[in-house]
Amino acid sequence: MTTSASVPTGSEGSITRDGTVTDRLVEANGQYAADFTDPGMDARPVLRVAVVACMDARLDLHAALGLQLGDCHTVRNAGGVVTDDVIRSLTISQRALGTRSVVLIHHTGCGLETLTEEFRHDLEMEVGQRPAWAVEAFRDVDQDVRQSMQRVRTSPFLLHTDDVRGFVFDVKTGLLREIDPA
Repeated sequence: MTTSASVPTGSEGSITRDGTVTDRLVEANGQYAADFTDPGMDARPVLRVAVVACMDARLDLHAALGLQLGDCHTVRNAGGVVTDDVIRSLTISQRALGTRSVVLIHHTGCGLETLTEEFRHDLEMEVGQRPAWAVEAFRDVDQDVRQSMQRVRTSPFLLHTDDVRGFVFDVKTGLLREIDPA
């Protein structure tokens, strides 16, 4: 697997020889765009599936699931937790763009297993304002997948809740383990 983890960085995570990380990304985009051709797709995913997953950088969802550009909608956040904003994205995905299936993917070794709602309190003390959002921390990844599946299945906004499946991705082996919703 190729990663950019070995690229030398400065004290704040900036790239030392080529400017900031953002500069590096913009430069890479220029190289990408030079060879880019419009694939002629619209926003409707070919497989009519939406994948909700954690934002963890170790998860290469397209590779892990054998997906190609245009196959799915991907919604990522901390923990892959089904929040109000995830329901918003799934509702648009289903009602406006034709998806019918939902795949939820949490993973082993998630950072949310080390946090608590105390994080919000600490943040409020630091900045003087309490976040409106919940941390959605959890101790049991399987149970959190079940909770996320239940949130999708019971949302009044979603049209298609019969094909909702949840998994835990093992970051050491790359394998998915399906979670029984019961």
